Amino acid sequence: MFVVSAVVGSPVVLGVIETFIPRAWWIAVFAVFVAAVFVAGGSRNPRWVRHTAFATLVVAAWVVVTSATLPGLLPVLLVVAAAISVYVVPTWAGLVVVALNTVVLVLVVLRTGYGAADALLTTGFYALIQVATLLSSLAIQREKRMRGKLTEAHVELQAASVLLSESARTAERLRISRDLHDLIGHQLTVLTLELETARHRDGERAREHVERAGRVTRDLLADVRATVGRMRTESPDLEAALRQIVRDLPGLEVSIEVAPGVRVGEETTAALVRAVQEVVTNTIRHADARELWIEIAPDGDAVRLTATDDGRGAPDPILGNGLSGLVERFEALDGDVRIDGRRGFQVIARAPAS
Repeated sequence: MFVVSAVVGSPVVLGVIETFIPRAWWIAVFAVFVAAVFVAGGSRNPRWVRHTAFATLVVAAWVVVTSATLPGLLPVLLVVAAAISVYVVPTWAGLVVVALNTVVLVLVVLRTGYGAADALLTTGFYALIQVATLLSSLAIQREKRMRGKLTEAHVELQAASVLLSESARTAERLRISRDLHDLIGHQLTVLTLELETARHRDGERAREHVERAGRVTRDLLADVRATVGRMRTESPDLEAALRQIVRDLPGLEVSIEVAPGVRVGEETTAALVRAVQEVVTNTIRHADARELWIEIAPDGDAVRLTATDDGRGAPDPILGNGLSGLVERFEALDGDVRIDGRRGFQVIARAPAS
């Protein structure tokens, strides 16, 4: 947009085309137009700022086009205004701008003394270009929204897959641990009792072997119980699970760091997975960010998740259903969630480690 505007306005700036107003004033209005394009196109700016900038650039474009003695390529600035309208105002408002731009162009063409056919051809050409540009920009916006929705669905699907896999692994660990305890553990216990009884019988050599066997069986029983305990409390690979959620996200680079000392239970793992899912989805949907940093580290007897993006943020964030559900999920685990939108958007969530 800036390059196009600069090329279009250069003949007047260089004095090739004369103006009805002092050239310095024309250049000042042209500079206002360029600055307004920059502000209106900045998606991180507040809505009222972008609306004001868009209105300013439309009026500035009219002044720039009508104050030149020859239109030249200056009507292209009207096309620029039509293209930017899609990103700032509703479609109907953009079409109104196109109609007003066409009226301004008709007045300019009639003033320059073009014939009726030439005037109709010129205004019709630029009117079609404006409509085509507006519709093209609208299609790009729609495609961008669709990509965002597909990305959100991808994140949700990956999170559900991680939780489902972890639930299946947990169920399998519990089943195996029960089998070990009920079958092998019971059998070894009976064997220990039998050998303990045999130890009191006659025969010194038999007694020595029986005692040795008893020690072995007791060791085996202790090993089985230790194995069962480890299987019940085994921590999932949290970092791998979270990286699976944020893998292959178009337009957003996500960095995940999990401290080596982090050990969490199944409920906390589920809460962290859902937290990452909500943070990523919120970033894609609202933040207009390019990077997102997620860090998980020990915090006393708890674990702390810190997520920060480089998006536009929100000084007074309003919690939607997703963030409200995130707060409720962590509070149910005796944890808490803090949200700060002053610089980018930051979410800090704490939950018990186990």
